[in-house]
Amino acid sequence: MKVADAMTPRSALVTVELPGSRDDALEYLQENAFSSVPVVKNEDGVEEFRGLVSREGLIENPDEDQLALLLEEVPTTTEGTTIEELASLMLREGARRVPVVDGQLEGIVTITDVIHAIANGDVEGDVEVGGLAARHVNCIYAETPLPVAERELYYADEPYAVVLDDDADPCGILTEVDVIGVAEVVEGEERTGDSMASDDSDWKWESIKAIGNRYLPTRNVEIPRAPVREFMTADVETVTKRRTAQEAAQLMIRHDIEQLPMTGGDELVGIVQDTHLLEALNER
Repeated sequence: MKVADAMTPRSALVTVELPGSRDDALEYLQENAFSSVPVVKNEDGVEEFRGLVSREGLIENPDEDQLALLLEEVPTTTEGTTIEELASLMLREGARRVPVVDGQLEGIVTITDVIHAIANGDVEGDVEVGGLAARHVNCIYAETPLPVAERELYYADEPYAVVLDDDADPCGILTEVDVIGVAEVVEGEERTGDSMASDDSDWKWESIKAIGNRYLPTRNVEIPRAPVREFMTADVETVTKRRTAQEAAQLMIRHDIEQLPMTGGDELVGIVQDTHLLEALNER
């Protein structure tokens, strides 16, 4: 399978154009769930891809208005690249969203597109997840106050934590999405970056919610102090080491999740994340 078969084509993409301002990117990102927007420049009727502007970049540089100075250079691929080669690129560069460029912007391909390809059998996915899973599992106690849990996720640099009860048995899972979903914007603080979204406080929060990069600027938000057990997902999908990458991918797509705890008997023995499934394609 080729990238051309999995990507979102240029005709379905909205881009921003140089020269431009941060407001051009903000308008697009406010209306869409993506974490970044492609930037192009038209010269003599020819469109050139110049890079991406991300929500993270806008948040971290609230006073920068020039689009050209907010650009990020990112790895790119081509339509003829195989999904296996793309998976290697994503793993190597730590990229979850890769522009498809062949002289000009042809589309965008994401890690979710690759997971769909594995789930659908468009690429081989018969590798057992036992050889892909991480054995180090990020965990947290069910009675931990949610603000402390948020800091734990941040310092662990993980988007999830398996929740343990009083007997140290898994009883749920907490993700950064769960934390963000119940947090509220702190109003009236000069340091919240009003220039980022001075006309729309709701958008100010949306700009934080959808960055998708394990970054939650807690100085700008209030998080409920109730224990983790009140916010976690109790009904957790799990896999065993004998399940295949394709089966794990199907679970991820069906339940819109990015990680699956791996169990052996009654014990938690690892974690399978979407990035681990990319490694399955390098096993061929």
